[in-house]
Amino acid sequence: MQAPPRFAATNHALGAAVRALRRERGLRQNELSAASSLNKSYLSDIERGRRNPTWATLGRICAALEVRVSELARAAEELDGGTGRDG
Repeated sequence: MQAPPRFAATNHALGAAVRALRRERGLRQNELSAASSLNKSYLSDIERGRRNPTWATLGRICAALEVRVSELARAAEELDGGTGRDG
């Protein structure tokens, strides 16, 4: 049986994209945590791919990073090996 195609980046790639964007902006985790009103350990878990953040949480992170959610998604897909689609 063939697995269904993926249309979204993995949590690991999403977390790596958050981390990369945070670092590009010269922010520490505690600074992004404060700017997004998220607990630092929760943000750390997102960056490590251990959490599956909601749209609201992604919106808060993106607002703090001053990027669109689509930009974060695109960065995650690139880190996940391309478009995020099989085939």
